[in-house]
Amino acid sequence: MIQIHSSLIRFHGEGLMFIGPSGIGKTTQAELWQTYRNSDIINGDMVFIQQTTDRFIGWGTPWHGSSPYCMNTNVPIKAVIVLQQDSRNQIRRLHGFEKVTALSRNIIFPQWLPDGTQKCLDILNPFVQYIPVYELSCRPDEDAIQMTEDVIFS
Repeated sequence: MIQIHSSLIRFHGEGLMFIGPSGIGKTTQAELWQTYRNSDIINGDMVFIQQTTDRFIGWGTPWHGSSPYCMNTNVPIKAVIVLQQDSRNQIRRLHGFEKVTALSRNIIFPQWLPDGTQKCLDILNPFVQYIPVYELSCRPDEDAIQMTEDVIFS
């Protein structure tokens, strides 16, 4: 499993992860999806990713930072969204090194375990190949939700 500093929602049975540094708006983005799309917020701060034979599953954890959200459930991951605050809404898909860089900045590498970093990398490699990662520069509004939904679920 990989531990990622992120929020996780369930929308129509699929998971969206919002990543970025503390204070960027991960929980705010999850709450917007809850408000405007009736999504479940599985966790507001820390998510486990498990690789199965055919997909990646996001799990809620008991660690939820300053957010109150920590459901004991899971959801298949549809996409990861790297958050950026901006005065206008725009989204773009990341590729190659920028995709790996964005994800690796938010992973908790378990250096306290023997070969913990290597075990994370063994899961991260297929994760970045299989799961799309988007950069969302946005305002905290419904238009950002609509744009993201159109790009990822259309």
